[in-house]
Formats: sequence, C-alpha cells, structure tokens
Amino acid sequence: MTRTLERKIGRMCFVGFEGLTPPGYLLDWIRAGRVGGVILFARNIGSPEQVIALTDALQTAAGTEGVIVSIDQEGGTVTRLHADKGFSEAPSAMSLAAAQEGERHAERVAGILGTELRALGIHWNYAPCVDLFYNAGNPSLGTRSFGDEPERAGRLAAAAVRGLQSQGVAACAKHFPGLGSTALDTHIDLPVDDRSLDWLLATDLEPYRRVIDAGILSVMVTHTLISALDAALPATLSPVVVQRLLREELGFDGVVSTDCLEMGAITRHFTPGETAVLVALAGIDAILFSHTSARQMEAYDALLSAAQSGRLPMAIIDAANRRLDAFRAAILKPHGDRSVIRSAAHLKDSLTAARAGVALVKGETVIDGGLLHGRIGVVEFPSSLESGIVEQGGLTGFARQMRQFAPEADLLVWGAADQEAALALAARCDTLVVATRSAHLDEARVDAARQILRASRRSVLAALRSPFDAELFMDDAGAVLCTFGDAEPQLAALVEVLVGQVVPSGRLPLEARAR
Repeated sequence: MTRTLERKIGRMCFVGFEGLTPPGYLLDWIRAGRVGGVILFARNIGSPEQVIALTDALQTAAGTEGVIVSIDQEGGTVTRLHADKGFSEAPSAMSLAAAQEGERHAERVAGILGTELRALGIHWNYAPCVDLFYNAGNPSLGTRSFGDEPERAGRLAAAAVRGLQSQGVAACAKHFPGLGSTALDTHIDLPVDDRSLDWLLATDLEPYRRVIDAGILSVMVTHTLISALDAALPATLSPVVVQRLLREELGFDGVVSTDCLEMGAITRHFTPGETAVLVALAGIDAILFSHTSARQMEAYDALLSAAQSGRLPMAIIDAANRRLDAFRAAILKPHGDRSVIRSAAHLKDSLTAARAGVALVKGETVIDGGLLHGRIGVVEFPSSLESGIVEQGGLTGFARQMRQFAPEADLLVWGAADQEAALALAARCDTLVVATRSAHLDEARVDAARQILRASRRSVLAALRSPFDAELFMDDAGAVLCTFGDAEPQLAALVEVLVGQVVPSGRLPLEARAR
C-alpha cells in the first residue's frame, strides 16, 4: 500500500490525553493518520470495562490501519492499572531481583501483566526498566531497577521480556543507555552522565545485550546527556547514541522510542517542533508527547515541514516506517479473554512472587506470633498517591492489610503535624512498626522516623520502597524488613511476614551494598 508523507509522519507520532474517553480532536487525528499510537496514564483508567471501551473507540477511529495503545505498567511503584480499579498489581523489579528464584517469578509476573494488557486492548508496555541502580540519591529509579549487578539484572530483564512478549505484548527496555548513576530527575531538568564509554560498555549496556538477545521488540532512550558520547545533545536527540551505539554497536534493529518529550530535561532547552525533528534525525522511530495537544500539533507540523524541505530525509522516515510496520504486525491483534483480569490465579501468583522478595536484613523471624507482640502500633509514612485518601478519612493500602491480619493494631499515618502523636504511640505500644518509603531522600522524614523508632521499646522498620532506608535506620530498629515496593501483593506479603505466616527469604539485590 502506498502511504502518503502525512501518514508516514503520523505513524511516528505517539500522544497522550486527559480523561476516561478519547477527546474528539484525538479521534479526528487518528482517522486522518496523524497519530500512530496513544499512551495511557492513570488519568485515563477507571475500570476494566471503561478501558476496554476506550481502546475499542481508538481502534474504531483507526479503522483497518489500527492504532498502537501503550502504557507504563512496570509493577511496583510505576503502575497505572491499580488494584482499587479492578486490576492485578505486580511486585517491583527489585522485589523480583531479591527473590531466590527471581527469573522464574519475573517471567511469570510479566506474563500476568501481558495477559491483562492484551485483554484490555493494550499492545505495548514500557517495561522492563533495566537501569542499574548505583546512586542512592536518584529520585526516579529506586525499586524500578533490578539492582546494580549487570549480568543478573540482564537475566531478570530478559525473563520479563519473555513473559510479556509470550502474551503478544511488546516489551520496551528503558532508559537507554542508563540513568542509574544520575541524581537529577529528567522530569525536572537535564542530567549529565560523565562516565567513560568503557564503563558503560562493561556495565550499563550489559542488560541491553541480554534483552536484545531475548528478542525484545523496543527500546526507550533517556533524556540524559552522555558526555563521553555526545557532549552537546541529550541521548534522545543524539545520532551518536541511537545510531552508533544502539543500532551499530549493539545491533538493535527494532523500534526505538523516546521517553516523554514534555519532561523538563527537554522542554527547558528545546521547543517541541525542534525537539521532534532532532529526535527523528537521531534515528528514533516513536516520538512521544504525552500530555499537551498544542505541543503534539507543533511536533507533527514541524516533522512534516522538515520532510517537505528536505531537512528530514525520506530515507530516515522510510526506515522508521519499516520498523514500525514490523512492530505493528507483531502486536496489533484483537484483545484477549477479558475474564483473566484480576483472576484468582493472577492474584495468587503475584502474591507468591511478592512473598519471595521480602528480605529480613536485621533481626530474627519468629514464626509463632511473628515479629509482633503485645499491643501493636504502626506509624506509616504515606505515599503522595495516598495522601488524598488519608485526608478523606480512608485507609492506605498498608493500613487495610494490617486491619485484615492484625485488627487490634493502632494505626497512624504520619504527617509533620502528627509527630507528637507518633511519639506518644511509640511510647505506649509493645511493638512498633514504622513503615517508610524512600525516606533517605527527605531529611525531615529521616529525623522524624529516627525519633519515633528510638522512642519505642521494641521496633520493626519496614522499608516499603528503597532498601537504602534499611541501611539508614539499621541502628535504630530492632528488626528491619525490605519489601522493595508497595504494590498490593507486596504489602500483603509484608503483613504475612509480620504476623508469622511467611518466613522471609529474599536478599538485598544491590551487590555493592551487600558486600
């Protein structure tokens, strides 16, 4: 079929939108061939039935051409399809890395995610995250990583790829060539990675070799500036990173995607139109503007203008369309059986994987009665996602699990104004559980948690996200547990350990810290 230039450019454009139903302008763009794919976020998710209706509407607008629907459903912290909306949640990458049979669990959990995504009409999952986690100060990576050991992270990532793609959903390794050493969030501004090329080849690129060998269909490039490769342009805009390193050195000929081009790392330095053209010139196939229709329009118009003027060669556009055509042929298929969504088998297997990932890094597990004795108090440092629930008088996910297994527990969700109440709870209970979420990134929370732990007679620190919290409070808590994430099955597994139903068998998946 002969495709017009306008449609060739459109195939390369991937966009997001607000709301539970696709807006009229987006459906018009899809009908006109100005959009090749759509990304969904939590703002687009209401229920399984609603998501299916949404994806059906997108495909109706696309007709026989079809449109790719994508999402970030990594498991753990980065989850768009939540349990409270009727979906199965999965443990984080680091939780899977902590398990003794991590590869088996990683493949099974990814298969569960792939099965449910396919049932919803979603074709492309921006997972797994294969960045190695070197820097405790990195605000955006944490438990999304499989750890800091290149070979093991690569094996686990390859297992996740097999699981997803066995269900007909494309996997996407991110964020190439690695953002684990940086301490600046790309949502805010442009990080600079000044490590040598030899270092990158020996470490960060090893997981990419593994997933490429496993047949991964796509790779996402980071907005980090890799000074050893290109001192002028961030990786997303750099032909050196995309063409010479990813295509030529690693031999990857699948689809390459940007991260969202509305992040501060890009918008603080480039206009949307110039960004889109530079991305295409770098050799990237899928150009992602996740939020703003005006920026999406500007990007499309700039790409078309650059193609018409000759600045953007047709050879680049045709190569991108060739790769996208093969990609579409592999994944644009009818959605699967809807009954699998949040099935009993999926919940059971996700919980089994989460149990295997809980690690006791200090203290002794007591089976009869677990780690909890006498009057139980819980002080939880909440996630930002649950702050609204707490303000409305609801329970956090951890509190709901504690109520189920330990209904007598005295629960307090910490806020700066609640420090005195937390100290009083610590003083009057027999066993205090303090649950933190990457407190090491917030000095005020570190101070508060340390005071609370020291005020208790017997304490358990539950690090619900970064394991760096475990190291930070090691001397202040009597026992220390790491879950490596706070998805629904991970919180359930933690409470089972606390009450003595499960013996923790996980290990710290950060080799440099474990030695």
